[in-house]
Amino acid sequence: MGERAMTDTALTFRRYKDDDNEHVEWAEDVVTSGESFKCPTYVHKAPPCQASCPSGHDIRGWLSIVRGLDKPQGDKPWQQYAFERMVEANPFPAIMGRVCPAPCQDGCNRNEVEEHVGINSIEQYIGDWALEHGLKLPDPGPDSGKKIAVIGGGPAGLAAAYFLRRKGHACTLFEEYEALGGMMLFGIPGYRTPKDVLEGEIKRIIDMGVEVKLNTRAGSDVSIEDLERDFDAVFWGIGAQSGKPLPIPGAEAANCVSGISFLRAFNEGRLQHISGRVLVVGAGDTAMDVAAVARRIGNISHVAEKDRPECVILSQTVHDVASAARREGADVWVVYRRPISKAPATKHELESVVKEGVEIHDSLAPVEIVLDETGKATALRVQKVSWKDGEMTVCDEAPFDIEATLIVGATGQAGDFTGLEIFDNGWGLMDADAMYRSTVKEGHFVGGDAIKPHLLTTAIGHASIAVEGIDRYVSNEDLPKRPKVDAHHFNLLNELREHDLSPGPFDHEETWGTDSSNFAVHNFEDRSFNDILPSDQMFLGHFEFIP
Repeated sequence: MGERAMTDTALTFRRYKDDDNEHVEWAEDVVTSGESFKCPTYVHKAPPCQASCPSGHDIRGWLSIVRGLDKPQGDKPWQQYAFERMVEANPFPAIMGRVCPAPCQDGCNRNEVEEHVGINSIEQYIGDWALEHGLKLPDPGPDSGKKIAVIGGGPAGLAAAYFLRRKGHACTLFEEYEALGGMMLFGIPGYRTPKDVLEGEIKRIIDMGVEVKLNTRAGSDVSIEDLERDFDAVFWGIGAQSGKPLPIPGAEAANCVSGISFLRAFNEGRLQHISGRVLVVGAGDTAMDVAAVARRIGNISHVAEKDRPECVILSQTVHDVASAARREGADVWVVYRRPISKAPATKHELESVVKEGVEIHDSLAPVEIVLDETGKATALRVQKVSWKDGEMTVCDEAPFDIEATLIVGATGQAGDFTGLEIFDNGWGLMDADAMYRSTVKEGHFVGGDAIKPHLLTTAIGHASIAVEGIDRYVSNEDLPKRPKVDAHHFNLLNELREHDLSPGPFDHEETWGTDSSNFAVHNFEDRSFNDILPSDQMFLGHFEFIP
């Protein structure tokens, strides 16, 4: 130590003078001075926003770029730098910024202070900026010589194609319909997913060298045997684009349709009017989308029987009846059997439809659909119920009817497994393990709504993990156990090297314990991987055991 350390008044590391036991208040130095005598410890723990994102988005990373804390090298715009960081985990920033319910914002630490960071808005801005400036996705990896079939051109299939090309695998995408996009195109109202934005983000993926075969259905146009013969592995992203019928008598009526078919008819431009009252059964995001669309397109009275909405949805009407009749305000009700506070729809989606004039009627359990003599639904019979501790109790009141001209069931989805029955788990879905490998056939992987209908970002996360498994499978490598939280970790040493700040040797002069010097000594020990002893064994690490 230096000479000062040998004086009578030398400070110890605890900042006491010799023979002094008076407590010294450090709050001003530590809390308000902007400097601390303590050196930070970096551990591999995902930030709460990132850990809440099913796709493992490096949210903290690109927010640091937006804030100017992480600056790009050279003349690269910060928006481009942020975009490059974003697409490491998500190739659809412009779309996801618009439609994702943002579980990341629910997990944001700022909720404990005032309000979450506007992650969605920032993501949408960066995504739109990238499209406007013609930014491309990263180049494909070196050619691996392997060919992978991707079944389904929705969010899971397109994300899988993107991640496969990043790893250098050839990729052929089979899509049943005439256009790519899946639920992003057909299952979400077009005013939420602008067509030009969606097409732009899809085109970037296809431009990476993805072969596309439209109007080609697996199970009929191409068999499972064909896929196994021509490809090294198969990824199934077929989604769940068939709405489940309401599980009550009368659900077979022609004017009782699924939420999925309703939204598809609207997005294809076929459904342009509503006639009479619409009942939407369910309170998830799909139900909210149906209610919002029905309310916005309005009601038309005095339409011909063949021009009724159910005929349009079932593709029995092809002309525009909206121009031939008078449009009025639509009467739309959402009926939910639980308290609306328990609705799976996101809060802002629910608040939005209420502001638009949709009526919410909760704690009403559907009993049956009332039919007239022609088999058409005229009302939904419901029973008032109450809930306590998750248990439903039927109230004493008698069931009553809610009149309606169109009933839309939005209570569940399933996939179409015609020709693919071997993969159907009995619920219209596919089973998979933690690496998203099919539990039925080797070499087959699955992701997205085909496993369980959920968020678009969930489908992207599934695809990312599945592609890791595919990459190891075609390379004859074992698939390791994944960490509990799938996220991109902040690496201090790599970050320092990127900015030419690699740690150097400690070159300060001899010193002593201090609270005022603005340097720190760090051994960069990664403490997150240290073993933790059980509480009943901890003493063994400090004391010699004496029986």
